[in-house]
Amino acid sequence: MQRGATRRSVVRMLAAAPFVAVAGTPASAEAAARPSIARLIQEARARPPALANVSERMDFISRALLGIRYQANTLIGGPELPERFVVRDDAFDCVTFCEFVLAAALARDYGEFETALRIIRYAHGKVIWGERNHYFAEWCRRAVENGICKPVAMPDAVTIEKAVQWGNQGRRQVTMNAVPAASVRANSGRLENGDIVGFLSRRPNLDFFHTGLIIFDDDGALMLRSAAQSRRRVLDEPLDRFMAVNNVENVALLRAVDGWRVSPA
Repeated sequence: MQRGATRRSVVRMLAAAPFVAVAGTPASAEAAARPSIARLIQEARARPPALANVSERMDFISRALLGIRYQANTLIGGPELPERFVVRDDAFDCVTFCEFVLAAALARDYGEFETALRIIRYAHGKVIWGERNHYFAEWCRRAVENGICKPVAMPDAVTIEKAVQWGNQGRRQVTMNAVPAASVRANSGRLENGDIVGFLSRRPNLDFFHTGLIIFDDDGALMLRSAAQSRRRVLDEPLDRFMAVNNVENVALLRAVDGWRVSPA
């Protein structure tokens, strides 16, 4: 009961004090960002021994965000618009939700959270439009290269190469480490709470169509926790049902590296 009450208090705290912190705005905007994130990180790290593991912290932190609304295009920047570093807890798309949870689970305080988020979102942590991970395939590759995540070992894994193009980014070739959906179903025991799952798209020019977190519910059932555009909020739904409804053939699976430490920017 105490654990549930703590999570509910975190949800109330987040709902009561949403923030949007944008680099370059007055100090008061950034100051408003710190308390809720800092408290969520502290809550996650103050519950040993279960949450000493980064996977369990990702479960705890993402659970506190259930019900937060979905919103696309939350980031600021473009080819002719200066890129600005955005942190917000009042709305997510599927990728910014995963970024937020991963950065908060790795960090020990708000400063580390902000640094981790920059490294996760941008190549070399540089807040520049051209350095943003516009493709989730790039997001995954760089997360592994930076030692933040590692691939989840699964039978029957394959490498898929695909030409993609997003907006005016230009056509490029991406490489994706993929696991067949059937292998995920047959080997669910290899998964952990907080594993990041990306769903490969079969559409031309698109690498992934959705991403979220693997979560086991209290009965051991495999769930997908994500910021869902169709339901307009962060929610849990059965992973198997999501894959069936969307006719998913392949997924990418990453796991946060326990013990990864933020280096000063």
